[in-house]
Amino acid sequence: MSGATGTVTPARRVRHEVRDGIAVMAFSLAVSSTLAIVLLLLTRLGR
Repeated sequence: MSGATGTVTPARRVRHEVRDGIAVMAFSLAVSSTLAIVLLLLTRLGR
């Protein structure tokens, strides 16, 4: 019987870090674009 009990969490790989970075960039792009479009529409409708 081995002496190691329980689970060992593997170290995060570089591809996980890259995937998370891309997800953050995509979210930021979506939020920024949505905010810009809303502000543009508000200024156009306010005339």
